[in-house]
Amino acid sequence: MTEKDLKKFIQNALIEDVGDGDHTSLASIPSNATSQAHLLVKDDGIIAGVELAKMIFNEVDSSLEIEQFLQDGDKVKFGDIAFIVKGSSISILTGERLALNCMQHMSAIASKTAYLNTLISGNNCKLLDTRKTTPLNRNIEKWAVKIGGGENHRFGLYDMIMIKDNHIDFAGGIENAIQKTKTYLAENNKNLDIIVEARGLTEVNEILSQGGVKRILLDNFDYKTTKQAVAIIGSQCQSESSGGITEETIAEYAKCGVDFISVGALTHSVLNFDLSLKAI
Repeated sequence: MTEKDLKKFIQNALIEDVGDGDHTSLASIPSNATSQAHLLVKDDGIIAGVELAKMIFNEVDSSLEIEQFLQDGDKVKFGDIAFIVKGSSISILTGERLALNCMQHMSAIASKTAYLNTLISGNNCKLLDTRKTTPLNRNIEKWAVKIGGGENHRFGLYDMIMIKDNHIDFAGGIENAIQKTKTYLAENNKNLDIIVEARGLTEVNEILSQGGVKRILLDNFDYKTTKQAVAIIGSQCQSESSGGITEETIAEYAKCGVDFISVGALTHSVLNFDLSLKAI
């Protein structure tokens, strides 16, 4: 995630929302009017998206001033003020919805991530996100996971090899899939980690027999089988639990000894965090 990526995201989002002008504000408010508004927290959790909101308002109008009181990752409660934005009334209103949409979604993700991390604290495993993100919003959603204390899995199809069940079946089995992958990486001079999904203990052993795998993904394993898989894997490579893991089950999976737990719900199933921008 780069500043260039974020700037492009903001510009495209503003084009989508503003079009050829915020005509309500342009029609009803004098062009020289100035005011200020504060970002009011109306929920309890972790705030995220403050830095992005600052970038949004700056893109709308570089003369707007931000007085910041909270940092991304801060614990917040109802009634806290994240920042005050000052300057052109029209500019504040034009950037309001995009800033709120991003911050509400990011704060929800960060808060859920932080909560799930409390459930696995004391275990030697890390919480991961997935590619189950909103199209074209992956950068900010994965940023929110980091703010909440989680770790990012791969960002896309380009930065890691993940051989899943369909790849295995289409390639004609685990051995073919892994060997073809190694050949492809060598021929194309690419240095990418290889993760392979296992559907049972037999496949765990097959994967290990091929060597060169960074991590085995234990997909939809129950607790007993997860513990058995972790024992088989030992120090040969990393282990990751995934597939339908919830806040009710995540602690038990962490106790199984896996290195990572991936949860798609971090990004695809969160309710918005309640925030509002109010004139003061």
